[in-house]
Amino acid sequence: MSTSDKPVIGLTLDSEEPGGYSKFPWYALRQNYFSAVARAGGVPIALPHEPELAQHYLGMIDGLLVTGGAFDIDPALFGAESRHPTVKLKSRRTAFEWAITQGALAEDRPVLGICGGQQLLNVVLGGTLIQHIPDAIEDALAHEQPNPRNEPGHEITVEPGSLLHRIVGKPRMAVNSAHHQAADAVGPSVAISARAPDGVIEAIEAAGRRFCLGVQWHPEFAIDPADPAIFDAFAAAAARSRR
Repeated sequence: MSTSDKPVIGLTLDSEEPGGYSKFPWYALRQNYFSAVARAGGVPIALPHEPELAQHYLGMIDGLLVTGGAFDIDPALFGAESRHPTVKLKSRRTAFEWAITQGALAEDRPVLGICGGQQLLNVVLGGTLIQHIPDAIEDALAHEQPNPRNEPGHEITVEPGSLLHRIVGKPRMAVNSAHHQAADAVGPSVAISARAPDGVIEAIEAAGRRFCLGVQWHPEFAIDPADPAIFDAFAAAAARSRR
């Protein structure tokens, strides 16, 4: 466990094959993930994809933030018999995020999942995913919004009495949208915290835990005035967990 006065928050990195930044495989993550954690009072550190070291990383952090990325979870992990043609895997990243998320949940460490991180959290907790929203939801919104990601794509309705509602303090939020998959069935301990107008699940939470929240949008962009409150609540829970 960390020893500083501020909670240490581990953020999972994305990974890319050679090309662009480097001629060799490389890690990356947008700066606003880190700055959102720091603004909320946390100390952000990056977590590379070493599944065998997941437990060691857990000993260094007070809270876990599972980030998003342009890839998908292997449908076999939630019992699907086929894989949609649009599904793109990053198997080592998923193996690491699965291991460290399971470990964090086992220790009741605060967990925040963002976009793909929410999807992984839902599967780890026993849920399933919609593999491609346009093929599964009639008259679906453009969840891969055509306008820039630092602008709102649509609104969501927040479930009254949920952890998310207690954090943001209002029934509706404007969010950005950058995903083609979403939570489908949720696990036995999981509640749905928010939905889009087309019914797509936009937030989930697990009852009886210190802090376990997944959001389908990217609150690190602070598009809605209530977005920073999500990081505030997460960092505060992580600070309490280290005492």
